[in-house]
Amino acid sequence: MKHFTRLALAGALAAATAGASMAQELYAPNLAYRTGPFAATGIPLMNGQADYMTLLNERDGGIGGAKIDFEECETGYSTEKGVECYEKTKGKAIVTQPWSTGITLQVLPKTNVDAIPILAPGYGFSPMMDGKTFQWAFNTPAGYWDAADMIIQYLESQGSLNGKKIAFLHLDHPYGKEPIPVLEQLAAEKGFELSPIPVGLKEMQNQSAQWLQIRRMRPDYVVMWGWGAMNAGAITEAVKTKFPMENFLGVWWSGHDADLAIAGADAKGYKSISWSFPNMDAPVMKDIQSMVIDKGMSKTDETEMKGVFYSRGIVISAILAEGIRAAQAEYGTAEINAEQLRWGLEHIDMTEERIVELGLDGMVPPFKTSCANHTGHSGGWMLEWDGEKFVKVSDLLTPNVAGYQALAEEKAKEYADANAPWPVNEGCDAM
Repeated sequence: MKHFTRLALAGALAAATAGASMAQELYAPNLAYRTGPFAATGIPLMNGQADYMTLLNERDGGIGGAKIDFEECETGYSTEKGVECYEKTKGKAIVTQPWSTGITLQVLPKTNVDAIPILAPGYGFSPMMDGKTFQWAFNTPAGYWDAADMIIQYLESQGSLNGKKIAFLHLDHPYGKEPIPVLEQLAAEKGFELSPIPVGLKEMQNQSAQWLQIRRMRPDYVVMWGWGAMNAGAITEAVKTKFPMENFLGVWWSGHDADLAIAGADAKGYKSISWSFPNMDAPVMKDIQSMVIDKGMSKTDETEMKGVFYSRGIVISAILAEGIRAAQAEYGTAEINAEQLRWGLEHIDMTEERIVELGLDGMVPPFKTSCANHTGHSGGWMLEWDGEKFVKVSDLLTPNVAGYQALAEEKAKEYADANAPWPVNEGCDAM
């Protein structure tokens, strides 16, 4: 029945895009980072993204009859190289995927002029949730402020935070600083003490100074906004200093299986909030295995495929594909342009039923975007490392967006004023 439903939807889309069988390819480049200091996390993400698009091309003939050109432009996670990749690809691209908060901030003002949407799933500048101000930027399905709120919600479910100490161990980079405004606001509201502890790019693998500070501080919890080698370095130090793992939590980019595998059973109890979850029994995984991997069209391996980051890459490409489908149906053409895709990304409706139709069972929570809401605020699950893999240890948590909506509007206005003249979509309703 599920297969029939997918076929019916595909038929309806094909009818809406008559003549699509002759359509040209849609160019959706990815600013990848398979090299550099964060390659270990970038590789499984890029593999998952690429494999899903390859599946759509092989199984469905693309999207709406148009094959997807998912070319990668290697940035090494360098902001300078990322901007170069953006400039190189923007001419014919229908989307740009920066894959770094630093790169996102650099290209954000350019997209207004170039009229090309930014897709930054689960990262980037949090006030991009305000679609009225940031017409071309999307950080679906959840943003960093959502993550900070959900982590605090989870901790509060374990007991009052009033009088507690929380150390905020973060990469000293725009990405690592993103949640600080919301964490500071929550600290004032809930009565906990927040102590930011930055980790420089050159300190990622040797955090002895930071963990000495944590040991002296004796916080009740450590919340980590780490990335790449910083994650493994922090987990290693936590084990070495015998910090209780059950009180150590990270954002979704700090929940990479390979980082935890280094410590193995010693890291048992570590937690990470996540808007994606690997489900090897999901139909999409079986299709990728038979139609992509078994045909030698993938760079992944069996271990990586079971991990959180590979499946997250699949979900990210599925989100992009949904935006493309929505735009094709609205405009009656397979060969959509960047401006039409922007409309499509504003009209994603990932219901539970649609998630199942896509074969993504249990891999992503439901969410919906709109002209004013460019994030979707899907919510997420708290995952815990059981010594070998991540498992869910919470029901779906949903962010209290109303709690920081005013802050988002304030920061969005500050950004627009600082970059004036800044076009605002007055046609959008409030968030």
